[in-house]
Amino acid sequence: MTLVFDIVASAGLWAAVLRIATPLIFGTLGALLSERSGVLNLGIEGIMTFGAMAGWLAVFNGADLWTGLLAAALSGAMFGLLHAVMTVTLGLSQHVTGLGITLFASSLSYYVFRLTVPLASTPPTVTPFQPIFIRGLSDLPFVGPAFFTQTAPTYLSIVIALLLAYILFRTPFGLALRMSGENPHAAESQGVNPVTMRYIAVMAGNALMAVGGAFLTLSAFNSFFPTMMQGRGWICIALVVFASWRPGRALFGALLFAFFDAFQLRLQTVLEGVPYQVFLMIPYILSIAALAIMARRARVPQALMQPYRRGER
Repeated sequence: MTLVFDIVASAGLWAAVLRIATPLIFGTLGALLSERSGVLNLGIEGIMTFGAMAGWLAVFNGADLWTGLLAAALSGAMFGLLHAVMTVTLGLSQHVTGLGITLFASSLSYYVFRLTVPLASTPPTVTPFQPIFIRGLSDLPFVGPAFFTQTAPTYLSIVIALLLAYILFRTPFGLALRMSGENPHAAESQGVNPVTMRYIAVMAGNALMAVGGAFLTLSAFNSFFPTMMQGRGWICIALVVFASWRPGRALFGALLFAFFDAFQLRLQTVLEGVPYQVFLMIPYILSIAALAIMARRARVPQALMQPYRRGER
C-alpha cells in the first residue's frame, strides 16, 4: 500500500498522465464529433498514423512545429472528405469504409515516408515542442511540475475538449449537428442540411485525430515510425462509448486510461520477478472493466451508422 501511495503521490506520474492522455484526447474528440453527426469512423488508427507522418515530415522539411500540426490536420481532413464521400454521399458501409481507410492510411504513411526519407538504421529526428514553464505556476510544489510543465499541444487538447462541449450543447450549430445524428429527417424539416453537417463533422473530426497522431512525433517523441500508434486509435473508439458521446467525459476517460498506463510503467520498475506482459495488460483490463460499467448507461446517437437519403424514411 505504501508503494502504491508513493507512486500516486509522485508529480512525475501526473505529468506523464497528461502526456499519455493528449493523443487520446484528440483522437477521442475527433471520433466523438464524427459519431455525433451519425457517422462511425473506424479509420482512426490509420488517420492518426498518417497525421503523425505528415506533421513530422513537414517539420523535417523545414516547416515550424505549428505548421506541422496544421499539415497533419489538413491531411486528416482530406481523409475525412474521402470517408464522407463514401459513407454520406454514396451510403456505403461505415464499418467497411473505416477499416479500409485504416489500412490505406497506414500503408500510405509508410510508403510516403520511405519515398521522402532515405532508409537509415535510425529514424531522422526533429526538434519537438518544448515544455512551457508558466511563471508563478510551474514553481508551485507538486502542482507545478505535475500540471504546468507540459507542451503547448497538451494545453490545446484540454481547451478543445472544453470548447467542443460548449459548441455541442450550448450553440445552435451544436444542436443541428446532434440532430443530424439523432433524426436527420427532423433536422431537415427545420432547415438543417444533414449531409452538410455530416461532412463538416467527419472532416473536422478526422483533423483532430490526425493532430493527435502528430503530437507523438512533434511533442512526445521527435521521429516517426509506422507502428508508433500501438492501438491508440482503437482505444479512442472505446473511450467514445465510455464517455457516452460527451466531450467532458471523453476528457476524463482519456485521463483515466493514461493514469492506468503511467501507473503500470512505474510498477514495472519497482516490482521485480513479475513478467512485464502482466503490467502491460493492466490499463487495458481496467479500461475494459470501466467501459463495461459505463456502456450500460451510454445512449447511442439514434441515427449512428444509418445512411441519410433525402426524402426517405
